[in-house]
Amino acid sequence: MNAPTPTRVHYHKQARELELGYASGDTYRLPVEFLRVYSPSAEVRGHGGDTAVLQVGKKEVGLQNITQAGNYALKLHFDDGHDSGLFSWNYLFDLATHQDAYWQNYLKRLEEAGASREPAGIQFKQL
Repeated sequence: MNAPTPTRVHYHKQARELELGYASGDTYRLPVEFLRVYSPSAEVRGHGGDTAVLQVGKKEVGLQNITQAGNYALKLHFDDGHDSGLFSWNYLFDLATHQDAYWQNYLKRLEEAGASREPAGIQFKQL
């Protein structure tokens, strides 16, 4: 799949959403929680087979920084310390265009695991 390259990337800090704009005029807003639980990192996706790790308690996660990796990806630096994995243009476009189905799948897996989107305990964030 050769997805289009975004012409605009904007982080809406208050809403905790990453907006991707394309030359076609299409725009997508992806919640940071969604991006965090679908991180392409081995820590989240595993190393093949059924080794993926269900991400829980990420409802309040935000971004500390966004950096571009060459001409093909973004590296997202989440405020929970997670910053491994590169979000390629193809992967971001796939997430954007299948967001509803992927999100419903995530919620179903959370429910099946008896887990929650809510953070456990008190969350401390550096200001």
